[in-house]
Amino acid sequence: MNGKNFRMPARRLATVATATALAAGPAALAGAGSAHATGDEGRASAVVLRTGLDVSLLNKTVNVPLAVSLNEVQAPQSAEKTALTAELNGVNNGQAFSVLNAEVASAKANVTATKAEASTNLAHAKLHVPGLPLLSVVELGAVKSEAICEAGKTPVATSNVLGDVTVLGKKVTLSAGGPTEVKVPGVGEVRLDLSKRETTSRTAAATALELTVSVNPLKLNVAEVEGTLTLAKATCEAPAAPASAAPSETSAGDVKPQGAPAEAGLAETGGNSLTPYIAGGAIALLVAGGGAVAVARRGRN
Repeated sequence: MNGKNFRMPARRLATVATATALAAGPAALAGAGSAHATGDEGRASAVVLRTGLDVSLLNKTVNVPLAVSLNEVQAPQSAEKTALTAELNGVNNGQAFSVLNAEVASAKANVTATKAEASTNLAHAKLHVPGLPLLSVVELGAVKSEAICEAGKTPVATSNVLGDVTVLGKKVTLSAGGPTEVKVPGVGEVRLDLSKRETTSRTAAATALELTVSVNPLKLNVAEVEGTLTLAKATCEAPAAPASAAPSETSAGDVKPQGAPAEAGLAETGGNSLTPYIAGGAIALLVAGGGAVAVARRGRN
């Protein structure tokens, strides 16, 4: 009676030990091979006008920063804005001062899983700064910028200035080879940089026109303006390219010579990556079996 009570647990012990040792191998291998892939979202932005000017009033007794953005949009969420005027308060005897007037002024930004793109359009525009209410700093026929960044492809940046350009009342011809400088005695000077484009492996940026302005009408120090104006800028950053599928370790055409070792270091025994686990299971089986035999003998005694 006692012998039967001891034999059943011993058999169960041997079975559990063997199953545990053999199951540990595949589980460990599965855990070692796990990995997580992450990718970056695409980004895009567009702005029709951005100013970074310092306005000094009344012989520099009052300083007003002129920071204005018109139709500025950013994505990963697609966006679009259309506004034809940008105004500034506090520099025109308490009345709103119009910095930009245009017939067309729009900015768009769009991002998908594979592409990021942005564009700006500005047409028939007049740009003013304080101190020159009747004279435009610049008048433009049309300017456009576009940036396209597609995953796995070379980014593209384009910008164009079309039609006539008038600076401080003078018609000018812009050159892509270098900046154009316009000086008007008693009024000020403006430097124009045409069609600035930059690209990297994943990003693109295009600016149709960038102006550096220094204005002090008749040196009266009533309103002195210095700084930069950016017209029609578009930027983008491509989404991360999808990871390519990993090639299979062995192809149908691969035939290994018989008896070739599966891994370095196991050539002498002819074993493979599961050998340690099979050996461990065998040892556990022997130990459990030996214990069962010893218990059975004690029961008979």
